[in-house]
Amino acid sequence: MRSWLGIIATFVGAFALAIVATTPQPPAPSSAAAGQFSATRAMEHVRVIASAPHPTGSAENARVRAYLAGQISAMGGEVILEQAPVPAASLDRYGKWSGTRPEALTLTNVIGVFPGTDRSAKAVALMAHHDTVYGSPGASDDSAGVAAILEAVRAIRENGQTRRDVIVLLTDGEELGLLGAKHFFANSPLADRVGSIINLEARGGGGRTTLFQTSADNGEAIQRYAAAVGRPGGSSLATFIYEILPNDTDLTPALERDYSAYNLSFIGRPGLYHSPKATPDALDQGALQDMGDQTLALTRALANAETLPAQAPDRTFFDFLGLFLIHYGTAAGWVLLGITALLHGLCLHANPPGKWWSGLAAGGAVMIGGGAALYAANVVSGAGSGENQYYDRLAAIPMLEVQALLICVAALALALPLWAGRGGSVVGILIALGMQVVAPTTSFLVVWPLLMAGVIGVSSRYLPGKGGAALRLVLAAAALAMLLQFGHMFMQGVGADLPSVVALLAALAIPVLGPLVPEVKAKRATLAAGLCVLAALAIALVVRFDPVADTVPVYRSMKG
Repeated sequence: MRSWLGIIATFVGAFALAIVATTPQPPAPSSAAAGQFSATRAMEHVRVIASAPHPTGSAENARVRAYLAGQISAMGGEVILEQAPVPAASLDRYGKWSGTRPEALTLTNVIGVFPGTDRSAKAVALMAHHDTVYGSPGASDDSAGVAAILEAVRAIRENGQTRRDVIVLLTDGEELGLLGAKHFFANSPLADRVGSIINLEARGGGGRTTLFQTSADNGEAIQRYAAAVGRPGGSSLATFIYEILPNDTDLTPALERDYSAYNLSFIGRPGLYHSPKATPDALDQGALQDMGDQTLALTRALANAETLPAQAPDRTFFDFLGLFLIHYGTAAGWVLLGITALLHGLCLHANPPGKWWSGLAAGGAVMIGGGAALYAANVVSGAGSGENQYYDRLAAIPMLEVQALLICVAALALALPLWAGRGGSVVGILIALGMQVVAPTTSFLVVWPLLMAGVIGVSSRYLPGKGGAALRLVLAAAALAMLLQFGHMFMQGVGADLPSVVALLAALAIPVLGPLVPEVKAKRATLAAGLCVLAALAIALVVRFDPVADTVPVYRSMKG
């Protein structure tokens, strides 16, 4: 039975679940138990560290180093200050930032060693960088990571010594080219004592903390993460995309060694990246709580483990609406794909003869037509022009997300009347098959929404009545929430330049909604689509003609 009331309830439920999936928990108060992570306590460090910009070699950088060394010492750690000269290319970069090239600079890593009960066992290292870019106080990048480490170590120390040493590595010169990390992993004797490493980063000022990169052959590392972390975030799709993008963090030189490694970051409030507005007051304390909770849980598990994660075949993994981690090997991926294909085969078999083509047309219209419309709207919004293009577009991502959502809704409004009744997606199954063959750890993006769509389609024929209807609406809400969650991830990651990728997610919504949405007359669907497109174009024009965001970094606005 199809009804608009049920569809409205489904959409409301989907948006509610998507908000839960993409929103960090509130910060724990300073009165939280001593063995727990408290963002309120960690913010005391952030306010000291990020009270002013502190690039490498500055007086403020020296003040921050002294504070960090004092905090490590007060917790019972052995403090090591590791220095190295800044190379000429990085001095040139500093000169472009500030307008004056220094003749020489010295970077200083602040290292803390907290002995475990078994000094012969490989240590667990926690890493973040304490320097900032010129002109930004860096409350998020990377004072949040530094503060999360200090608070996590404090909480760990409340329970006494861990089995393994915990090494705190607060690097310098990251913004000038990963200098401190490169020096440590190439020269420090402590690097040979490390067995596992957790790096904390930020590109923005809030949002969920996600696991976006791991060491190679991460099967066992992912199993440890899933078992330790209560509210995980991230996916193997994110790790795949990150590996092919030209991005680096301090973990990059570490991965040249044989460590089990985790890279955690948040990228919400993207306009605050390298911004003079990245102050402690602007930092999302929920994001800090999320980062700290995950770091504390994972560090405790690793530092007290008899063995550290060994290399094992990569696993597919993703957080299901931010509630728990689903993870499995390649063989299980093939089984899930087979079940999904069988369900869609049953759906397609139930369709009237000749109706397959209308389903193909609907999927193609959304992916090709919707993708083209997303690209065109992005051009209208000003993509590809302007001296401060990159950072100004980051600030515009929340509006660009709404713009992309409206265009996807318009494409679905036009495509759903073509849908062949009971569901089934040949295109979706073929795409999932291609992903499973070429990059199996990414295929979950298509397989899981299609799996739920297949159950919806089959149950609409074989499970009538209120119970079946309720099942279909719950599954549809969960599937749409996943698609919204993935879409949010895409838009925050690459949406300012490549929003067309979310057209695939919109197409995956067709077999989910097709068996549920009541029949809509073409004229009404066209009118609804037209209104959505007009609203999207209005947003695009606002983005295009708005003044350059005041969050643009100092070293860019000086040139703008």
